[in-house]
Amino acid sequence: MTATLDALKNITTGTITTMLLKKGIRHAWMKGAMPFGFSGKRVVGPAFTLRFVPVREDLATPESWMKPISTRGAIEAMPADCVVVADAMGVTGAGIFGDILCMRMVKRGVTALITDGVMRDKHGVLGTGLPVWCQGVAAPASVNQLTFVGWNEPIGCGGTAIFPGDIIVADDDGAVVIPKDLADFVATEGAEHELLETWLVQEVEKGHQLLGLYPPNEENKKRYEAWKKSR
Repeated sequence: MTATLDALKNITTGTITTMLLKKGIRHAWMKGAMPFGFSGKRVVGPAFTLRFVPVREDLATPESWMKPISTRGAIEAMPADCVVVADAMGVTGAGIFGDILCMRMVKRGVTALITDGVMRDKHGVLGTGLPVWCQGVAAPASVNQLTFVGWNEPIGCGGTAIFPGDIIVADDDGAVVIPKDLADFVATEGAEHELLETWLVQEVEKGHQLLGLYPPNEENKKRYEAWKKSR
């Protein structure tokens, strides 16, 4: 799996969605989860999931933060190198995490945080260095609109189904989920696709028309294979 994860670090989320489409998977990109205050990064890792449900005023209180089933408890269960994916149901009126919790994730060795919700304490969160993909910011704490109920179980995030251990890749185009059983396929086919697109860009720069080139017809496939051998 280490070799697969390393290979995926060189494959764009756009390419990954195309590779998954070959397997009939059309819902891999998480709506709303976009880079938070940075660009040019790509992260890869196994999913560690968090789940929020709509607010229940008797349960979603500041006192709930001290309970074993809490975001604090979940953070202490996060393994190093995981990508945390939080199902916030697309709620944008309450931030699920702030700077202190994000700093603890950094100390736990978490690779990144992905959510279809929002953050709070923007300046502090950015200061932790934790890569975050989300919908933006909100000042109110999560308990204003959400109830945290558990971790490491199947969730929905941004219109996608995420199971613990699925592989997450996120970059400037957002975050995608790769079913763990398809990770090797995506890594292998994706690497070849990236190489093909490198050649295609060069051909377009030379002035070649797109018809017959992208996607390549038989003649251009032969030209591509010749180019690969000559590199």
